[in-house]
Amino acid sequence: MAKLGVLTFHRCINYGSFWQAHCLVQGLRSLGAKPVVLDHRSDRVSRAEWRCALQPLLPARTTRPDMSLYASKIRKFVNAFASFPLSAAFALDEPVALDDCDLVVVGSDEVWNFRHPWYGGVPLFYGEGISAKKIVSYAATFGSHPAANGLESYWADKLRKFHAISVRDENSKTIIERALGREATLVLDPCLQFPETLATWPAVTHDRPYVAVYGHSFPSWFQQGVRRWTASRSLRLVSIGYRNEWADEQWLDGGPYEFAGFIAGADAVATNFFHGCVFALLNAKPFACVLSDYRSNKVRDLARLVGAQRHVLSRKTPSAGYEAILGDVPDPAIADRLAELRSHSWNYLIDVLD
Repeated sequence: MAKLGVLTFHRCINYGSFWQAHCLVQGLRSLGAKPVVLDHRSDRVSRAEWRCALQPLLPARTTRPDMSLYASKIRKFVNAFASFPLSAAFALDEPVALDDCDLVVVGSDEVWNFRHPWYGGVPLFYGEGISAKKIVSYAATFGSHPAANGLESYWADKLRKFHAISVRDENSKTIIERALGREATLVLDPCLQFPETLATWPAVTHDRPYVAVYGHSFPSWFQQGVRRWTASRSLRLVSIGYRNEWADEQWLDGGPYEFAGFIAGADAVATNFFHGCVFALLNAKPFACVLSDYRSNKVRDLARLVGAQRHVLSRKTPSAGYEAILGDVPDPAIADRLAELRSHSWNYLIDVLD
């Protein structure tokens, strides 16, 4: 059987990064493959990752009590990373351990985002130094790098070596097609593609019904709109992973497995993160999302892809709009669209694994 490596951001202290890596590995196993996660290491990246995890709301400084809780969250992630089937460790900038792979799957995650604060522009994720017989991408994204900025020939030439390219958003699809003159297949994020991977995690039980808050730095008008709606329903706002003072409760040290159960147990979700939307969709939860500068491309494109545009709110959204999207389950047409996209994504994976 071919030796298959998965190249992604597998050590990020981020719920979405963890789960898309986990779901991709388990999904590839369901297709008969035996993937290993290519275990790149970098002291520079590790320092940046931990600094961000301990001080996620800069320029606001983390208080000492919160610092302890964020440290606990980090430990839960480190323990969860041990579940990945890992290759031998190698230096991020010297990928000398990749000769053994017949096939390397790059993605999912922002592997091509030049604006990522510490992984941006790392040649490895563009195939540099990978001597596998075949390199493909799955649900890769350029993240906050806009299609209008294009792709320099230096990076485009590297991506031309890929046997097949799939992305998870229209922005990335446009970049590839303009720069390379070839089609990029639009596929689902691994969490949406392989929902059975998450089905084994039970919903969190809570003493009162709650709305999950996932993200940070929400605009005040969104905070006020969500709070008005939850007050009208006697629901509590519980923030996971980050402190949001406008929430009723803070769960700062929730680990990745707890996160999955937390969203599953919520009555609704308020988020400005991509995977906040993804996990709400997975659990068919009502959700309200607001765009942020860093995540606007991928969140907007996800909403368009699955037909959930009305769940992306703006300052102009009236109070009745919050009731309409947070008070009712998502349109059944979204589930139909996801089923269609899963079939399409499945076909892509079957083709590249053949």
